[in-house]
Amino acid sequence: MIINYIVVIIFLEANSKTIDRINVWCEFMKMEDLIQEKLRNIYNDNTIVFDKSRFAGGLTNYNYIMNIKGTEYVVRQPGTMTHLMIDRKIEKVNNLIASEIGLNSQCVYFDEDSGIKISVYINDSKNIGQINPCSISNLNIVSDLMKKIHSSKKNFPNLFNWQEELEKYETIVLELNGVFFFDYGRFKKLLLDFMDENIKDTICVPCHNDTVPENFVVDSNGKGYLIDWEYSGMNDPTWDLAAYILESKLTQEAIEYLLLDYYGDMPEPSEIIKIKSYMMAQDLLWMVWSMIRHYSGDDFLDYCLLRYERFKKNLNNLVASLDYPMFEMVKE
Repeated sequence: MIINYIVVIIFLEANSKTIDRINVWCEFMKMEDLIQEKLRNIYNDNTIVFDKSRFAGGLTNYNYIMNIKGTEYVVRQPGTMTHLMIDRKIEKVNNLIASEIGLNSQCVYFDEDSGIKISVYINDSKNIGQINPCSISNLNIVSDLMKKIHSSKKNFPNLFNWQEELEKYETIVLELNGVFFFDYGRFKKLLLDFMDENIKDTICVPCHNDTVPENFVVDSNGKGYLIDWEYSGMNDPTWDLAAYILESKLTQEAIEYLLLDYYGDMPEPSEIIKIKSYMMAQDLLWMVWSMIRHYSGDDFLDYCLLRYERFKKNLNNLVASLDYPMFEMVKE
């Protein structure tokens, strides 16, 4: 009898996960239908079909290049569960501010309820992740764009607090009946204690907060753009520097060049430790973010494990010595 109960429980748990994945798939298909409906309404053409043949990349969302009436556009399909993670009303405001500053690609449609966005495709362009994140020319573009947003007088209406974001993501994981790594609580506390001890002061300026190399786009004339402002908000600028260094896996030489170009001189040790701390914070934050995607049916487990193991490696090494170098921290 006990064995029968165990079998039933296992069956119900497995069946529940299957149902969850079916529900996610159904929501995904509904979003595709909604995008097609909006495209037809916006361009007043009932023959338009949402074409997904030209995938333009994305982790949080799925972006597709479409030719509509002779013009190339990027159509964003919001990713699974993003309505719980991102405030699209805030993003719409910040997206406009970034355009006013001259950083963003041209947005022609933004639906704050669904998260669907349509932007003009930058012709003959490539994102820096496709070319070389470590090249001098690209590092100059990245540094210039960061300095432009960080020095802007047009403040964003929201704060980006990574610890509040982390708590929000943790709550969603638990609501999905997810479980954390057995040592998650211990290493999280170790990081927070480390940052409390070593970060003495922060400033608050407009930040992008997701400065992966794929979000830096360069056109055929060498003009740079910084796109995808869904995580943007007021924050310490070292968060953006940390993100680009980490996500681009910069070499020691590239890190030194970027910091020299951005600061005009080698930054003070207090700035260096902030960058290192935020590199670890980002691995932790985006690891929990990836758990949401994993528990909602997407294949993010390897990504999740990679970030968590690197986070623990870096934290252990920095606790042992604050001189542990950034170029070692990017390694998996």
